[in-house]
Amino acid sequence: SLHIAVLASILSLIIYWIIRDRYRVRNLNGEHVFITGCDTGLGNTLAKWLDKKGFCVIAACATEKGSQELRCCSSLSLKTVNLNLADSNSIARAVVFVTEQTAGKGLFGLVSIPEGTAPVGPTDWLRIEDFHSVLDVSLLGLIEITLKLLPLLKKAEGRVVNLINAKGLTAFVGGGYSLSKWGMEAFSDTLRIEMRHFGVKVSIVEHDIKAQRSSVKRLCDCDISNVIKCMEHALIAKYPRTRYRAGWDAKFFWLFLSYAPSCLSDMLLRMTLPAPAESRRPVHGVLMNV
Repeated sequence: SLHIAVLASILSLIIYWIIRDRYRVRNLNGEHVFITGCDTGLGNTLAKWLDKKGFCVIAACATEKGSQELRCCSSLSLKTVNLNLADSNSIARAVVFVTEQTAGKGLFGLVSIPEGTAPVGPTDWLRIEDFHSVLDVSLLGLIEITLKLLPLLKKAEGRVVNLINAKGLTAFVGGGYSLSKWGMEAFSDTLRIEMRHFGVKVSIVEHDIKAQRSSVKRLCDCDISNVIKCMEHALIAKYPRTRYRAGWDAKFFWLFLSYAPSCLSDMLLRMTLPAPAESRRPVHGVLMNV
């Protein structure tokens, strides 16, 4: 009878979670959502998707070309702003633009999607500038714009959604790449705990969509719609999840690798990643998509 009671309790919790997960926030039409990294890729796709859903999207692009192309295939309610996350002045101008666009209503959603390239390679081949080139954008830049938009998010009791590559759960390459991912995980967790007192909900979406090496590509789920659906749920669900893992690779492989004993994770990584050349002469590192 005890076993039956335990199983019934577990089943009840699962059913409760499924029902709770299906609740949606009503009357979101016209709410403002600010998205970074919208020139191409996930940010660009999400901006178009939310625009069709009736949100007032403010899309941050790194180039004027990216802004023009996005506006050409979207509704008139979608606005774009140029943003360089490594430049505090550019961040300040973007915040002023968002403040003007929201016109006192507050900001319902902030979706941070890092973009760009990250120099990676053995740590002793890198310079401190290589670390700055990643951390200034993918960590400090995203933190800075989040902090400056918090007053607007508090006013609307909005949402913060941070997109983080699941490969960042495991430090498998030298350079600032893994540091930026781990840093955003820590920042997001701290922010979530603190902002719940103000009605602001913070979610992390972990994904792995593409890889440069064919040996790693086999471990990646290439269905981009999984990521879009997770980000949309984090914005429109009444009770958004703390973490979303988009795709089977993020749910199983990279998550498992992050918790596996070091001897096992090291062995798996040795099987998929290149070993340094036998020669001790320095060679050029590679660029990895952030």
